[in-house]
Amino acid sequence: MKKIEINEIEYKVIEDYNEAIDKEVLKEKITDYYSGFDYIVGDWAYGKLRLKGFYDRDNKKAKDHNNIDNVKKYIEEKCAYGCKWFEIKKID
Repeated sequence: MKKIEINEIEYKVIEDYNEAIDKEVLKEKITDYYSGFDYIVGDWAYGKLRLKGFYDRDNKKAKDHNNIDNVKKYIEEKCAYGCKWFEIKKID
């Protein structure tokens, strides 16, 4: 299991499609806003990293648009075709 630490929070790497993880850029992009999410998904478009937070299916905050079970649908519908992307999970 590959782990990374960003801003003193440890994450497990679930997927790193086409080596999308850039720790230096993540350190700048991951703010306190993302601390409440179970997962963070990032994708690269036009040279910029976009992030989206997701929840475990059992989390009471999970809705269709932010339930991790729907991450593949998000990648297919909301991200550029064939883009580099990653999924990381916060380790408690």
